[in-house]
Amino acid sequence: MNKVILMGRLTADPELRQTTGGISSCRFTVAVNRPFVDKNTGQRQADFITCMAWRQTAEFVTRYFRKGNMICVEGNLRTGSYQDRNHQDVTHYTTDVYVDNVEFTGSKSESGSNGGNGYNNNNYGGYSDNYNNNYQSAPPQQTAPQQPAAPNNDSMSYGNAGDFEEILSDGDVPF
Repeated sequence: MNKVILMGRLTADPELRQTTGGISSCRFTVAVNRPFVDKNTGQRQADFITCMAWRQTAEFVTRYFRKGNMICVEGNLRTGSYQDRNHQDVTHYTTDVYVDNVEFTGSKSESGSNGGNGYNNNNYGGYSDNYNNNYQSAPPQQTAPQQPAAPNNDSMSYGNAGDFEEILSDGDVPF
């Protein structure tokens, strides 16, 4: 299984490019903090990981993400190599994440650009874009009655415990 999930910040504004066949692509770098602090400097280190998105996913990334925005990337790892133009005897090796799915992970106030984009879902900006969905809108879903909103806009309401059905035995589980 080859699956990569990254969460970090974009190091630069992503740029949309087109192949000669008209397919959209976008290469961007995500800075992912390491979970520990360097003992010598007291600073947290980061890894800078190159990602490659294609088609609608590339268009989505370039439209809604900017330098410094938090991003969650899901994809697969690919390696490659190429010969140096100036030194034919030198081979460069590459490792990239080919993106399948992208999600917003920062707050609305942090990203700024996704406040009015129409992709907000229950006030937490959780839009997931898979290039196979071709931006088709999902059928309307029936929602449960909402609790009154808390004064803090960043909080989420999960409902009351009485809204859930209690399963008394495993015999009712359909699998």
